[in-house]
Amino acid sequence: MSIAENIARVHERIAAAARRAGRSPDEVTLMAVSKTVEPARIRWAYAAGIRVFGENRVQEFAEKAAALRDLEGAEWHLIGHLQSNKAGKAVELFGAVDSVDSAKLARKLDAAAQKDVPVLIEINIGGEEAKAGVAPGSREFEELLRAAPELKHVRIRGLMAIPPFTEDPEGARSYFRRMRELRDEIAGRKLPGVAMEVLSMGMSHDFEVAIEEGATCVRVGTAIFGERAKK
Repeated sequence: MSIAENIARVHERIAAAARRAGRSPDEVTLMAVSKTVEPARIRWAYAAGIRVFGENRVQEFAEKAAALRDLEGAEWHLIGHLQSNKAGKAVELFGAVDSVDSAKLARKLDAAAQKDVPVLIEINIGGEEAKAGVAPGSREFEELLRAAPELKHVRIRGLMAIPPFTEDPEGARSYFRRMRELRDEIAGRKLPGVAMEVLSMGMSHDFEVAIEEGATCVRVGTAIFGERAKK
């Protein structure tokens, strides 16, 4: 199937999942994860209506950004782990950073930014040592939330997570549910400088379960662009 056909199919699945949850499909943003995807194929996704793209690495996107600069209205999100020493390059290249996991990184981004930078707090919802993200309820998490009012350019808009992988998408449901509950808990605290309008969770193999549990953004790569070449 072509990229356009893949995107149409993903939209159908998003709509069906939203209906099952009593939600409108318009509540869910489809982000195309374009890491390792060459500019020509990204352009095909853009031509098929995709406007939100996710990239994992600063350097990789830096090498193809110039070839995509003319895509009017495209949003480029950094969704991979960001080292604080690359904060300046990140705010130069990306319109949003969806993987902030410390107050230190938030402050680095803020100091480097010359414009508003929407960010999401990455949550390590499964407590996995090999994954980035801050533990919910931890001291580091609270420090990040408390830092929000002092940030001049960085705008906390919500949460992002990658749950532990399971072959059966249903295995991720409890993690997605905990993310929704965490989002609601933080929203209920009405913290200054902290908005909880975005809940980014769910990828190609489990995004329908994520939508049923409240995702407002799903990050889909393989189901749009096909399997990536193994290194």
